Amino acid sequence: MDLCLRYASLTLGIELKVWRDGRPDPLPEGLRRLDDYLADLGLDFGWLVIFDRRSGQPPIEARTTSLERQTPAGRCVTLIRA
Repeated sequence: MDLCLRYASLTLGIELKVWRDGRPDPLPEGLRRLDDYLADLGLDFGWLVIFDRRSGQPPIEARTTSLERQTPAGRCVTLIRA
């Protein structure tokens, strides 16, 4: 896991991925890895942030989105694509 934030009783698991030229979309791998991390932490919710560094992309403010997805085991994930 790239980030595990703990504040009082709150724990957040966050996985970060970079999408580069010539590489496949890192979404499936990111969801699988985050699923394992969340299971280890006993969490049902996490965050996956994918930075799109491929050439020819519009400005970050035009391409940033937030979606809800599920891991292979059915855990809820907030997916941020930027």
